[in-house]
Amino acid sequence: MTASSTGGRRLDADVLIGGGGPIGLATALELHARGLTAIVLEPREGTIDKACGEGLMPGALAALGRLGVDPAGHPLRGIRYQDARRSVTHRYRSAAGRGVRRTVLHDALRARAAEVGIETRHERVDRITQSDIDVTANGLRARWLIGADGLHSTVREVAALDRPARESTRGARRYGLRQHFAVAPWSDLVEVTYLPDAELYITPVDERTVGVAVLAPRPLDLEMAIAQTRELKERLEGADEASALRGAGALRQRTRARTAGRVALVGDASGYVDALTGEGLRVGLAQSEVLADCLAAGSLAGYERAWARSTRDFRVLTAGLLAAATSPARGLIVPAAAALPRVFGAVVERLAR
Repeated sequence: MTASSTGGRRLDADVLIGGGGPIGLATALELHARGLTAIVLEPREGTIDKACGEGLMPGALAALGRLGVDPAGHPLRGIRYQDARRSVTHRYRSAAGRGVRRTVLHDALRARAAEVGIETRHERVDRITQSDIDVTANGLRARWLIGADGLHSTVREVAALDRPARESTRGARRYGLRQHFAVAPWSDLVEVTYLPDAELYITPVDERTVGVAVLAPRPLDLEMAIAQTRELKERLEGADEASALRGAGALRQRTRARTAGRVALVGDASGYVDALTGEGLRVGLAQSEVLADCLAAGSLAGYERAWARSTRDFRVLTAGLLAAATSPARGLIVPAAAALPRVFGAVVERLAR
């Protein structure tokens, strides 16, 4: 199927995609693989960076490979949880993951999209009108419009799909900071350190660089978080900063639905629990796959159910861990994982698929 006309009026593409980050481009590639044309609308030019953990789990790496994308990075062979007294490690049972700079990933996806002929226009989606047969955004007409424009999605807002957070969750709003340091990785693991009021993530992203991220309620201070871990502080002593400090949040975003007429949401724009388990990209890739299947079949009717199915494990496991991390039981997370390594490993394997 290719873009032609509906109701006697010419279409510019089968699908318009608001957002040219990794999930927007991956969605465009999924659609291309099914014979649908897409135009990506992204206001920023060039490579887009973002504060994220940058760990691609085995399932995410496999999903990218299926799209013809193989970004350079550092092998990740497992996850380690630790606190001041103990640690527990699970190494993946089959394929390795990969630590990849966000900029490297975005460049690889941009190159692949250009290679297959996907068009990108540098503009923001800010006007949407739709009928029973088509949707128009920024003067372009298509059968469908996809919002893939992140946590603070403009498409979600314009399509009236936002859902305000409940009063009871406002005090638990969490944010993230990330920075890179020019130091050779000392491990092939993602290391998650539980501090009294924050989580610290270490991800090797190439042979000379590690990424350090902190997740917590405000106020956040990456330098202070690093100072609370003697071993990490010593490893980073004297290391040059390899990137600017970047922030993200509030991490929890709620939507009242994933579709409205001929508009659909994917990735962080479709609703987000927390970055605690580090699987945001894998979930977004799974969503882009099932959304492309629905559009190839000619309908959005099944997407809501497919979205719920593709995100269920992540939402349940992350919500449970987040509830513990923001409760008096926070200090029991690492001890429980260390006491039940098989359970910890099963959870890691489930999220890594």
